[in-house]
Parts: sequence; structure tokens; C-alpha cells
Amino acid sequence: MNGIENGGGEIDFEAVLGSLSASVLVVGPANLIEFVNGAGEQLFGASAAYLKDRSLDEFVPSDHPMYGLIDQARNARLAVSEYGVTLDSPRIGKHFVNIQASQLSGRPGHIVLSIHQRSFADKIAKQLSHRGAARSVTALAAMLAHEVKNPLSGIRGAAQLVEQNATPEDQELTRLICTETDRICALVDRLEVFTDQRPIDREPVNIHRVLEHVRKIAKNGFGATVRYVENYDPSLPPVYGVRDQLIQVFLNLIKNAAEAVPKKGGEIIISTSYQHGVSFVVPGTKTKVHLPLMVTIQDNGEGIPEDVRPHLFEPFVSTKTNGSGLGLALVAKIINDHGGVIECDSQPNRTLFKIMLPVAPAELVASENNAEL
Repeated sequence: MNGIENGGGEIDFEAVLGSLSASVLVVGPANLIEFVNGAGEQLFGASAAYLKDRSLDEFVPSDHPMYGLIDQARNARLAVSEYGVTLDSPRIGKHFVNIQASQLSGRPGHIVLSIHQRSFADKIAKQLSHRGAARSVTALAAMLAHEVKNPLSGIRGAAQLVEQNATPEDQELTRLICTETDRICALVDRLEVFTDQRPIDREPVNIHRVLEHVRKIAKNGFGATVRYVENYDPSLPPVYGVRDQLIQVFLNLIKNAAEAVPKKGGEIIISTSYQHGVSFVVPGTKTKVHLPLMVTIQDNGEGIPEDVRPHLFEPFVSTKTNGSGLGLALVAKIINDHGGVIECDSQPNRTLFKIMLPVAPAELVASENNAEL
């Protein structure tokens, strides 16, 4: 692509397009892809070299509104737009986007597509929702710990006293009372983990060692029959986090995935990558951190019911028959404590959890490396 002189030297327009956050494609008269920028490569999950000269309908269903925009732009030779479009296909997943189509100057029949993902606002809204869910569980756990456990202890003690002089039939009832109060106390104990509001003591963590540790646990236990695929970026810098808590997060996610996949042909794909992320304020500080480290857990299970998805990280929401609905709420709290973001995209045969995490400060990494020498 040609450049122009602009005082400070030649401008490389291809580099300019590559730096845009919007996906930009050029399709020819037969809707073959002729150009795609870096954001487009991420959206379509393939390199520009692979996408070039491939038909757009390999990635976007031929009945999608995008093709109507392309036809309008060709026929009217005007820029046309559509907002709030769902872009959904097995090849690229599900995205909520704005699309603009316009005629490429000097190239009849060639259309420039600009696709703006609306995920930035969605990420913020979801993250605030997850933080709200974590706070609601924290408040609930504190209330239960103080207002429920003490009366339960009294009930259990009374049942034990009654049992001493009860008939065999009544003793069965008193034992039932004790069993049920113990069960409720155990549930409260599980909730009390949410009441810990102390700042976490973070350090550089090799995320691949965490994931490998979790994979070994899964492979030798609950996920023994599952096929694991690891797509790791070995150049990733360390995560700024707490190793044990990150193990808890990914153990929970992979356990859920292992329970969701079919008994035969079950597959879990674990991937890591480096991407430009959004910024969030670390809880308890005024520091903003970028979240370029992406970890994804993908399974080929039936998917999460549509009515459950908006509430997935809220407490007591579960698709399991005997699930407590606390696992993903705890995951949301831990990721929140790390200043990170977690998202879920689910459809039949493809459920994907994305976790975005901060990079450890360079000075801490250097200090740790020096300590190992």
C-alpha cells in the first residue's frame, strides 16, 4: 500500500490500518477477501495470508445482513451502516458489532468493511456486574457467618440433648436435625471465603506452570477421559498474581469443562496469548493496569443455556443438578481481586471462557530472576 509524504516522512497506510482496533476488510466483486488488517485477523481467527482470496461466506453465513450492506454499497456507491448486529458463526464465534460498508475509491465492485466490536462496553459492564456479584456474595457470607451459624449451633445442641431421652423413632429425627444443621454450617463455611477483603499478596507467576499443574490434576482425576489440547505462547511474560488462587480459578473452570464435554470425544482446549487489553483499577489502589495476558478454556460440551448466561457469575446460579452455584462466583471474585476480566461465550459444542490478566511489573520479574541466580 502506498504512503504519502507528510512533513515527518512517508506514512505507511497499511501500518495505520493495522493499528486500528476495528476490523477492516476489503472484498472484491465476488466477495473474495483481498485485504484484512490485524484486528480482522483476530476477529476471524486466521492470518491475512490464510484469509486472502477466500470467500467471505466461509466465515460469515451467506444470509447474514452484512451481505445486504455490501450490495447496497456496490449499487448506491454510498457508505452504509448497521448498528447492533450479531455476527455469529461456528468459525468465528459470536460477536455483537457495528458494521459499515463503503465503495473502495477507484476500484469498482470492491467494498471496504469496517467492523467495530461492541465488546469494550460489554467488558466493562460485565466486569462491573461480576464485581457486584462478588460483593453481594461477600455481604451474604458475612451475614450468614454472624447471624446463622450461632443459632444453628444452638439447634444442634438442643437436638443432642433431646436425643438422650428420646425413643428410637425420635432419635432418627434428632439425628436428621444434626445432619442438616451440619450441612448448612458446611455451606456457610464455604461462603466465608468471600468475606476475606484483605489485599492479596501478588508476585510474578508463570501461568503455563499453573495451567500444566491443573491439567495434570484433571488428567489423573475428574477429567481422565478428556482430550487436552494446549496452544501456548511460550514468550508470555509472568502474570501478576497469586499462584494458589490462579490454580483454584483454572481448576474450577477445567473441572466444569470436563463435566460438560461428552463422555466420548470430549475435548478441552487451553490457550494463552498476548493481546492489547483494557485497563481497570486494581481493587484497593488507584493504580490502573493493562490486561494483555489472555487465557482461554474451551470445551465441546452442549453449551450453557441462554437464560443462564447473563447470570453465570452470580451466586447460587448453576446448571448442575447438585451444584451450589458458588464456583464461578468465587472465580469472579478471585479474578476481580487480581484486577482482571473474565468473560464467557457459549453456544452448542463450543463454550469459551476468556480470562484477561495483568503482567507482573518488570522490576519484580528482574528481582526474582536475580534471586534465582
